[in-house]
Amino acid sequence: MKKLLILGAGSAGTMMANHLTGKLPQEWKITMVDQREKHYYQPGFLFLPFRIYEPKDCFKSITEYIPKGIEYIQQGIEQIKGNENKVILDDGTSIAYDLLIIATGSRIAPEEVEGMNGPEWHQSVFDFYTFEGASNLREKLDNWDGGRLVVHITEMPIKCPVAPLEFAFLADSYFKDKGIRDRVTIDYVTPLDGAFTKPKAASKLGYLLKEKGINIVPDFAIARVDNENKKIVSWDEKEVPFDLLVTVPTNMGDDLILRSGLGDDLNFVPTNKHTLQSEAFLNIFVLGDATNLPTSKAGSVAHFESEVLVKNILRYIDGMPPAEDFDGHANCFVETGNGKAMLIDFNYDTEPLPGKFPIDGFGPLKLLEENKLNHMGKLGFRWIYWNMLMKGRGIPFITPQMSMKGKKTEDKEVEIV
Repeated sequence: MKKLLILGAGSAGTMMANHLTGKLPQEWKITMVDQREKHYYQPGFLFLPFRIYEPKDCFKSITEYIPKGIEYIQQGIEQIKGNENKVILDDGTSIAYDLLIIATGSRIAPEEVEGMNGPEWHQSVFDFYTFEGASNLREKLDNWDGGRLVVHITEMPIKCPVAPLEFAFLADSYFKDKGIRDRVTIDYVTPLDGAFTKPKAASKLGYLLKEKGINIVPDFAIARVDNENKKIVSWDEKEVPFDLLVTVPTNMGDDLILRSGLGDDLNFVPTNKHTLQSEAFLNIFVLGDATNLPTSKAGSVAHFESEVLVKNILRYIDGMPPAEDFDGHANCFVETGNGKAMLIDFNYDTEPLPGKFPIDGFGPLKLLEENKLNHMGKLGFRWIYWNMLMKGRGIPFITPQMSMKGKKTEDKEVEIV
């Protein structure tokens, strides 16, 4: 019996397990390892602080989405020994593998910035990238009556790069609805030179910041959080005061990757950006937030990667080289507040473009356009996530590789040859 071992039962690992079930030769057995009991719908964390979602909307049991016939081991992982083709669990037992899939995700690391997780952590300094952080921030906002709100990004890469912008936009709407927007100053502090990394999207999102009266502070490389005086300080001694700091701490890969000697400086696994094969071992593949790929760390990326990786797993088993099919495809809805959202679709080489999505000439969704239908799509994605993606089902009309159909460049429809 040959063993395919999946480390991590989050979005990426669960998708792979469901995609692979029934597709492997009979002599192959699939085992999954994860220490958690709950599977969190992480896009929902954005909505928790504003009471758009309830806590119960954001998680289900992990085992509910693990397909029958797969062995699930609920335990922590101590180390991957790539040279020996085995994984050591927390209790000291080892699992041998013939093929390994790393889907261990990423975590926030507030300890990487001096003072960030100090005495004001989850008092006046919050994250919303964890269930705990978003839930605590929800309680804080209920009773906050105004002041200086600072929405801050420590460094890139982060999960869902547009989420901090979405938070700022939703905060603007939330305070308007509470009737206290005139008592709130919102500063958006980023290490980037603009609102977003892609120029066309940055121009659109930058305009929305200006329209909503959100101040942008670019090129801010944080050195420390001054808890006593409530301000963040950059390495060049720029200061931004706050009454409420909502920060995105450094994002890092799992500590397991560090212990295993498989990661870069942030514990992300060096991965071939087109094949999803580990740069270190031919029988290790990586997907989701665990990779160092130069694309968005978002659920849609894990979905597209999983569809590509199934093919490469089967090619590996058949002794064939992996196909270079992954193009960095990502798409996501960007909440812009007031019941509207924008949709962006891009890959390694093509930045977000205007147009219709997903059906050429029809849509019904419009790219790089703020409207209510996109907001409904954002909210409706939760059903798609639980009932389609987690079960290994594709979304109709949306392919793993980005399509140029329906997109426009310089206000002209792209011709498909």
